[in-house]
Amino acid sequence: MLCDVTTPQDLDDRFRETLAALPAAQRRRDAADPVTDDAPLTGAQLLDLFDAQVTSRQLDLAGRWLRSFGEGFYTIGSAGHEGNAAVAAALRPTDPALLHYRSGAFYCVRAAQAAADAPPTSTVEPGSTVEPTSAAGPDSAARPTSTVAPASSTDLRSSTEPPSGAAPSTAGEPTAGAESAEAAEGEPAGSTPPGGFEAYAEAARDVLRGMVASSQEPIAGGRHKVFGRADLAIVPTTSTIASHLPRAVGMGLAVERLRRMDSAGRRTGAGAQVGGAENAPWPPDAIVVCSFGDASVNHASATAAFNTAGWYDHAGLRIPVLFVCEDNGLGISVRSPKGWVEATLRSKPGIRYFSADGADPVGTYAAAAEAAAWVRRHRRPAVLHLHTVRLMGHAGADAESAYRSPAELADDVARDPVAATARLLVEAGVATGDELLARYDETGWQIRRLAEDVLGEPKLASAAEVVSALAPRRPVRVARAVADAAARASGPGAGARAEAFGGKPPELAGPLTLAQSINAALADGMLDHPRMAVFGEDVAAKGGVYGVTKGLRDRFGAARVFDTLLDETSVLGLGLGAGLAGMLPVPEIQYLAYLHNAEDQLRGEAATMQFFSQGAFRNPMVVRVAGLAYQEGFGGHFHNDNSVSVLRDVPGLVIAVPARPDDAAPMLRTCLASAAVDGSVCVFLEPIALYHTRDLYADGDGEWLAGYPEPGSWVTGHVPIGRARVYQVGSADDLTIITFGNGVRMSLRAAAALAEEGVGTRVVDLRWLAPLPVADIIRESSATGRVLVVDETRRSGGVGEGVIAALVDAGYVGAARRVAGVDSFVPLGPAARQVLVSAEAITEGARTLLAR
Repeated sequence: MLCDVTTPQDLDDRFRETLAALPAAQRRRDAADPVTDDAPLTGAQLLDLFDAQVTSRQLDLAGRWLRSFGEGFYTIGSAGHEGNAAVAAALRPTDPALLHYRSGAFYCVRAAQAAADAPPTSTVEPGSTVEPTSAAGPDSAARPTSTVAPASSTDLRSSTEPPSGAAPSTAGEPTAGAESAEAAEGEPAGSTPPGGFEAYAEAARDVLRGMVASSQEPIAGGRHKVFGRADLAIVPTTSTIASHLPRAVGMGLAVERLRRMDSAGRRTGAGAQVGGAENAPWPPDAIVVCSFGDASVNHASATAAFNTAGWYDHAGLRIPVLFVCEDNGLGISVRSPKGWVEATLRSKPGIRYFSADGADPVGTYAAAAEAAAWVRRHRRPAVLHLHTVRLMGHAGADAESAYRSPAELADDVARDPVAATARLLVEAGVATGDELLARYDETGWQIRRLAEDVLGEPKLASAAEVVSALAPRRPVRVARAVADAAARASGPGAGARAEAFGGKPPELAGPLTLAQSINAALADGMLDHPRMAVFGEDVAAKGGVYGVTKGLRDRFGAARVFDTLLDETSVLGLGLGAGLAGMLPVPEIQYLAYLHNAEDQLRGEAATMQFFSQGAFRNPMVVRVAGLAYQEGFGGHFHNDNSVSVLRDVPGLVIAVPARPDDAAPMLRTCLASAAVDGSVCVFLEPIALYHTRDLYADGDGEWLAGYPEPGSWVTGHVPIGRARVYQVGSADDLTIITFGNGVRMSLRAAAALAEEGVGTRVVDLRWLAPLPVADIIRESSATGRVLVVDETRRSGGVGEGVIAALVDAGYVGAARRVAGVDSFVPLGPAARQVLVSAEAITEGARTLLAR
């Protein structure tokens, strides 16, 4: 049996010994009755939870077995945390969940709940989307009494003979929802699925496929072992820490905003035309559940999430999020100081505290039901502190004896939640120890069968297969979306557009600066995308530090243009959650330097979502960032940051850098369309020093200004992702300068000086730093055979390295040289000129190259 692959704690053997020693109750209890006189669960419901817990436990044992011969790649298990099955039972299957990696029992219950709620005539395929038959769920006051049909004759039990002594299936017994057990505060409690392993077989296969990296795994497709499925409303999280908590807060805020927008639409009869929630992914009264470990409570991202939820609650805005802290007292080998987690969670302002013992399934269910009902009713955040234990170590290679005493290990085994559930069932007279052991053995045998089945399933076998879900690019559809927006703006939406711009659309306002062009394009985006929201520090009343969002709140209201608290992790988290909820978020990061403390929200959360869900989930987002150097009279490295290498290193991330006003608007439209069409995560990096620049060659020439295109010209002026812009100065035959951002203006000035010397130059504005416009780079470089790369970032790790590498990879054989910023932070005042690129340095670099 699988007991041969447990840790030295011999968890399997100890569980058997515990069940064998349980004395039978004096009388049998009707499974339809409460398991104890005042319990919110019946015996049948508790038996169902036991089956879910056992499935999770046997999956953990199977993971160790698979790993023992090199066929399993993930052994972090849920043993000791199986109390979270009762948490899942207390929630609705349509409540979106972001689960921590010890959530095996929760996942099993959720999968069975969704299957029970699915239309009986349909077959649910892994990864498919299942629309709920009703918004009513476990704690809906109107839920009728129902029973679950017997299992199909084609289930796993009938395909192969089970081991002798297997207990009969409980399929056909009432579900917990049928009992209408009342939760705290008068709301009915949640439901557990029909019992027996067949209720959890699909979930077990999902988890096993993740363990063996099967390409048929329903959410990540072999890219990672995660808990997630779109039809279960489980959003995959890949981090081992709390980086998904800011997203959960953003989801809660978005769910509530969409609910209120939907209500407004129903009152006005406008519905989706005013941003209604008819197509929102979850019911309007859904709550978001997010689980994490006790060690993660100390992480900066968790602190940010709690603080943001409390901050908004204090401000009177509602965020229906239930945080679930599963506290086993350890972060791998580091102990959480006794009482620290409770004190920390209790002290969070604006977040209501609930607590439960994970070894008490009835108490956990009652506490979870009460917490969920409170969050659902009040639309406010709460935390459920679930006390658990960790069995079998952190992972397969973890030798707990190196940092835990035998007494500590024995104490944890004594609090085994699966054994505790079994003990309660036997003491209540619902089952005997032998009957429960038979269920345990049958589940283990069935899981072993499934494990052997999935071993033969295909793995991802090529780089193309691996990256296929990373960041889809459909440029034709994006171009069509821009064309459709133009048609709406000049057609049925013309009146609303004229009103929004006060009767004077931007194309009639004369030449605009970069900042003014971005502002107008944001307004046009808001008009075309009813669910687009602009938010960040100081973007609303102030209109942004540089006035880029000026007037947007007045035009579109505080629900769509709003200020956030000063925390970039939370700003991005709000964007991640809003995008996942069906909105089109455009968060602003006030300065590039401020992004660095929140980069993982882009790298680990945003960019990975489609990759680890095969596109089942996506978080469309356009992050506006004010950055780069050259501000006059306002300096220092915080406000003149030129570090973008960390962004270019994120797979799938789109990085746009508009230098000129006439590029800014079409590039922003492209980013918005790409986010809406492909779910792209875009960073729109705006050069601060060019925001209000008006002149190019001489004071007063106004050659850095540009008119705003009217909608009829948006199609011809469309800028696809990854396409550069080329300026020809003089003959344009002698030299190619490749640059971006502030480098465009400096390079054009240098090209003008070189033209006086008879040198013809092509200035290539990359416009997109990711993906780089490689085809344009090669074509324009080959045209002259001399390439000067002007990189205003840094020589090490800067954009120029990527350009030179692209040339080398393409077999370019001409001359090449770089002018780049010094590997230094940008100092204050005139000293900045010593480390930044200048027009004079560009000119000298060109002359040196031409002299070769």
